Amino acid sequence: MVRPSPLDDPKNAAHAWARYRRLMRFMFLLTTGTVIVAMAILYKQLGMVSVHFFIAIALAIGFAMLLMSALMGLVFLSSGTGHDESVDNSLDDLDF
Repeated sequence: MVRPSPLDDPKNAAHAWARYRRLMRFMFLLTTGTVIVAMAILYKQLGMVSVHFFIAIALAIGFAMLLMSALMGLVFLSSGTGHDESVDNSLDDLDF
């Protein structure tokens, strides 16, 4: 029998997704600040190199940080709401 997930309740799901969006807004601000600081440090150390270099570095740092925060946020959402406990892992009962 499949156990119901706490995310099936609309009130719990709304609270969890609101928390996730709040986390992502914070991480977007932190990422923006990190990219600005990184660009300033690179400009100070390297001087004016190709503008394409700065665009590529800014996109790489921004994409990597936002992707990591999105994935970790989903892990926190799943674990924090009890969704992980509702998964039926029937392979644990098998003896190999």
